[in-house]
Parts: sequence; C-alpha cells; structure tokens
Amino acid sequence: MSGTTTAGPMFSEERSGEVVAASFENTPDPRLKQVLTSLAHHLHAFVKDVELTEEEWEKAIAFLTRTGQMCDDVRQEFILLSDVLGVSMLVETINHRTGGVSTESTVLGPFHMVESPPREPGADIALDSKGPPCLVTGRVTGPDGEPVPAALVDVWQANEEGFYDVQQPGVQPETNLRGLFTADDDGRFWFRSIVPRYYPIPDDGPVGELLAATGRHPNRPAHVHFIVTASGYAPVTTHLFVEGSPYIDSDAVFGVKESLIREFPLVDDPERAARAGLANPFHTVHFDVMLQREPRATP
Repeated sequence: MSGTTTAGPMFSEERSGEVVAASFENTPDPRLKQVLTSLAHHLHAFVKDVELTEEEWEKAIAFLTRTGQMCDDVRQEFILLSDVLGVSMLVETINHRTGGVSTESTVLGPFHMVESPPREPGADIALDSKGPPCLVTGRVTGPDGEPVPAALVDVWQANEEGFYDVQQPGVQPETNLRGLFTADDDGRFWFRSIVPRYYPIPDDGPVGELLAATGRHPNRPAHVHFIVTASGYAPVTTHLFVEGSPYIDSDAVFGVKESLIREFPLVDDPERAARAGLANPFHTVHFDVMLQREPRATP
C-alpha cells in the first residue's frame, strides 16, 4: 500500500516496551537513542510491575503538571523533585566518581543564586554577626598531596535560623554568609562565620505533598556549601556537614556522605579568639579539599 513503511511488531501488553523502544531505532543521535530506548524498557516495566490504574495515571499527570507550574526564576520544583527522589545525588555521584582519592561531591542546592563576593583571607562572612561564631580553616591539595595555590573557594550557608540571605531580603544583609576566597601559596584558606542550622527544603508545593503523603520530613542537616576550582584540576561541589546535627542520617535530598561530616568543637581560648577576631568562646572546624586533576584531552 502506498505511504506505508515496513511493519514492526504490534503493540501488546507483553511487548509494549519492546515496541516503543523499536520506534527509536532511526534516531540519528546515538546517545539519545540509547537513553530513549532504555527509558522505554524501564518505564513500561515499571507500569507493568505496579499495574498502574487509570486513576493513578491521571493523578501522576496532574502532579507533574502542578510541579511544572511551580517553577519560576527563583524556584525549580522539578529539581526539588529530583532531589527528594535521590536522582540529583545519583547523577552527581556518577559524574564525579573519586575513587576514594579526592573530596566527594554532593548536590549544588537551590540557593547558589547570586555570585559570592570576593573576600580577603580571614574575612567574616556573617555580616550581621548573628549566631555562634566559628573559625573555618582548610587546605586545597591535588591527588598527590601537592598544594594548589590560588584555588578559588566559594562558600555559602544558612544562618542560625536556617535561612539563606536570598530567602530573607530586607532581613539579612545582601550576600550575608557568602564569600569567594583565594587560597594562599600553600593552598590554605580560612574565614570567619557562624555555625549553620538545619532547615527544611521548600515544602509548600507538590514535592512537599509527596513528602507528607509518604511520611517523610523535608529537613536538611546543618552544612556549609563549597565549590572549589583551580586551573588544571576538576572542580568539586560539596558540603561540610555539622556532626551531630539533626537529620544528619535522614537528609531529605540524600546529600550526606560520611567523609564530609566534621566536628565543630567549642574552643575557650581568649588569646586565640582575639587573634582570629572572634568572640570567645567560639567553634572551629577544619576542612581539607583534595581535587582531581583535569583529564587531558585526547589528541
């Protein structure tokens, strides 16, 4: 018959995944073909496994529609959904395997929305001076322990109430608890801050409804965000977690890794506090960051 193509297998419950996957056979981009073919097989296998009802399918479509409608310039509900399903962390982990020889990565999070201002070594990023004072020190090295001079250390965190500056315009100073530091010739960096607090992810939308329906909480344990970059090395996006923080073992976005947890001990040392420019007593934490070398391009 005119206008027809070679017939493929007909759609059936048993062969649905195979039939849909075959429809992507002529996809020009090989990676797109691989992804869509695998998606078809796994998605159809899932629907068969749970025997999805029409009512459940309609609810799922409505849920995804509302998720998209919640997205705007400052909120990405689909990323939040990816976070709470553990997909964001899995993608991050797959794409930044360390082999146990460099600092582990974790999710970027939704609050790196403004550029961190360059600050001098030792600067206090707690612009409103609210919260338990803390001295943060660290060193950036390469895989062989070599110092990485001039590495850029971008940091940001929540305040003592669990809010980022962008969540409280007019309440917190602009760029509060943010800073971009340059490591010295020995790869060392240090700055003053406060001990952050745990906080909930936005839970007033479809993702929050999902968490409530499944008996899950929306909270993240206390942490400081880091992005460390240097010429010739692969960048790392990671967190420094406060040991003993609530939710350290049940992070809503699965971002905690054992290697990123540190103690924030309280130090009672007036002389050291004076040298650091902090009130006494104060907390301290040390966080070394080891970078992997950037893979060399194949000639």
